[in-house]
Formats: sequence, C-alpha cells, structure tokens
Amino acid sequence: MLDLAGRESIYQPEQTGLIFPEHVRHKTVEEERLHRKQRLVAACRAFAQQKFDYGFAGHLTVRDPETPDLYWTNPMCVHFDKVCVSNLILVDHDGKVIEGDYAVNRAGFVLHANVHAEHPDIIAMCHAHTVYGTAWAATGRPIDPITQDACAFFEDHVVIGDEAGAVAVENHAGSNVAKAFAGVKAAIHQNHGLLTASRHSIESAAFWFIALERCCKQQLDIAASGITPIHIPKDKARYSREHVGSEYIGWLHFQTIWNQLVIDSPDMLD
Repeated sequence: MLDLAGRESIYQPEQTGLIFPEHVRHKTVEEERLHRKQRLVAACRAFAQQKFDYGFAGHLTVRDPETPDLYWTNPMCVHFDKVCVSNLILVDHDGKVIEGDYAVNRAGFVLHANVHAEHPDIIAMCHAHTVYGTAWAATGRPIDPITQDACAFFEDHVVIGDEAGAVAVENHAGSNVAKAFAGVKAAIHQNHGLLTASRHSIESAAFWFIALERCCKQQLDIAASGITPIHIPKDKARYSREHVGSEYIGWLHFQTIWNQLVIDSPDMLD
C-alpha cells in the first residue's frame, strides 16, 4: 500500500500552491442543492457531447441534499444538449413530480427510484441507451480486465440478467436492478444497456458511465479483430482499480469536462 500522506489519491499533488481541483464545501443546503443541479446538467451536456442521446431514452438523477427521498432528474423528451438548471424536475420515489413543469420518464423513475430507495448511500445514477454499451450488454458478459481503463471496473460491476430485454416500466423490474447495486458502481443490464451509480457525486456517476461505454467499445473492437487479448493478472487489476477506479478519480476526471462546458455551454446554468 502506498502512503498517501492524508491525500485521497496519489494524483493529488504533494507540492503546495499549485492549481488543482478541490471539493467545494458549501455553507448552506441551498448552495449544495444548486451545486448538484448544475453538475447534473453538466452531466447531461456531457452525454450529449458523447452522442448518448436516443430519443427520450436516458435519465440521470441526483438526490436532493435536504430531502434525500427526492431526486432531481432531466425532463422527459428534452434532448441532453438542451437540459439546463431551470428545466430540471424534482421527483419523489413514487414518481410524482414535486417541482418543475415537465413529466418524468417512466423507465427512469422505475430504475432510479428503486435504486435510490434500496441504497440510501447512493447519491446519483446514470443510464442511457448507448451504441457500444447496449451491444456489449447483449453478450451477457462482464468487462474483462484487458486494459488499464477496464481495470477501473474490475470486481466493481455486475451483469444483471433479470428482466433482460424487457422495458423497465413495472416496479419489480427496478427492484431487481436495485438489489444488484450492493457495493458496486456499475451494472451491465443484459440486452438493455449500462447503468452507473455513485455514493460520491453525480460527476463520478457520469464519468464512470462514459468510461464504461468506452470499455465496451474496446472489448467489441478487440473481439472483432479476432485476436485473443492478454488478461491483466487479478492482483495487478485490483492495484489499478485502487488508483484509477475510485469514486474520487471519477469526480476528478469530470472536472475537465465541467471546466470545458462552463466556457463552451454557459446556457446550461440558466
């Protein structure tokens, strides 16, 4: 084990006085709520950049910091690229819109509400119908530790076979997904697609979704090549996961995306 001298990650600089992302500590719940809503919107915009849109499919959520039984989510039938702070909706675990003008995505409510209810420690969750994630999900296989990127998910994701391929519009489907999220940050729902959850932040959940989609593409590309990949030994895969696969690292990666979006898409904060 490396001695991090009180740091959360080896990537945090030991040298003082350098510009480096730091967690914002909010003095009021209103400040924390705005922070979460802004990052939720940024996550939606990041999904738009990655071309994760597919009609009205796809939903991202983050708990309200004051009333954790409520969560903020993107509005139904609004493109990821058009989500902004002012059109987010606040929803309860029964699918009722508490604040906002738009309807909630039924599938999003069924999946996310059940996960949030089953795991009070989960702050945020992401799902979208992506090309590579959906394709890989059809194999019913986990991500193999064949790249350093893939090691971030080693022993930290599951494959869910229940309700495989059936649209998640009934409550029991969400309950089955929720049970699978015990102690992991990601799931591959067979014949459906990818889901990520974070006990840290919406930023972490969003980045790990982007990363998992990338891993699925890598796996499919290698499979298409016909070349048998070399698997990284378990001990080395765990070592890599410890240093490149934490919730903090997911949050840290997303800071690059946030900084770019603030400059290029300031309307998201409206």
